[in-house]
Amino acid sequence: METVYLETTLISYLVSRPSRDLIVAAHQQATKDWWFERRPNFECYVSQVVLDEASAGDPEEAKTRMAVISDFPVLEITEEAESLAAAIISGGAIPPNAVRDAAHIAIATVNDMNYILTWNCKHLANAQIIRRAAIVCNRQGYSMPVICTPEELMGE
Repeated sequence: METVYLETTLISYLVSRPSRDLIVAAHQQATKDWWFERRPNFECYVSQVVLDEASAGDPEEAKTRMAVISDFPVLEITEEAESLAAAIISGGAIPPNAVRDAAHIAIATVNDMNYILTWNCKHLANAQIIRRAAIVCNRQGYSMPVICTPEELMGE
């Protein structure tokens, strides 16, 4: 079975109130569609970074986010992942102010995930960043997971 690293924005879109912004509302619906139709076809994982981000903010919303991910295995932040995250940043793939985004990529990569599922199109599901991060990962001896949105992982 293929593996998916669930990044925090995916969880936020899944459980947040329906948006009045049409694009955000469409992304929320795509997330729900993936969650209920496709998620059973994958082994899903989160990390301590996801737990930290999901538990922040409004206490009631955080409680809802945490409940959704409470049963998923948690990938550890190893020295190997920290080193790769630092290389991703120092290599210019991701800006220094987006350390957690570099950590998402690094943790998923060193744990050999097949996919990173996200709605973060600024620092993760971004073609230029994906290309640069993949080069850094390859130079470090890793194969980076496919970074995509739920729309891209809906299957056939």
